[in-house]
Amino acid sequence: MKVILESPYGGNIDRNVKYAQMCMRDSIERGEFPYASHLMLPGVLDDNNKLERKIGIEIGLEWGKCAAKTVVYRDLGITKGMQMGIESAVANGRPVEYRKLY
Repeated sequence: MKVILESPYGGNIDRNVKYAQMCMRDSIERGEFPYASHLMLPGVLDDNNKLERKIGIEIGLEWGKCAAKTVVYRDLGITKGMQMGIESAVANGRPVEYRKLY
């Protein structure tokens, strides 16, 4: 099953990238096919540039349309960007599942 992963990125980026990688592994171990734009796109787009950040978010939201559900990993809280992903899932009729690793 294809899933979109939501986890924090901004702020403590090193910690949040490691956390997102653990989330990806958790999803894979559940037999899912996860996609996390916040792990892919920061090396290509500048998250500090408002236009590029907007483009990156739009790319993630578009990929979400191909997913069976959105999985929100919430151990570190829910950011504004994650909330946008959740709202997009709801607006597109995609189920949202909340998980914790800890």
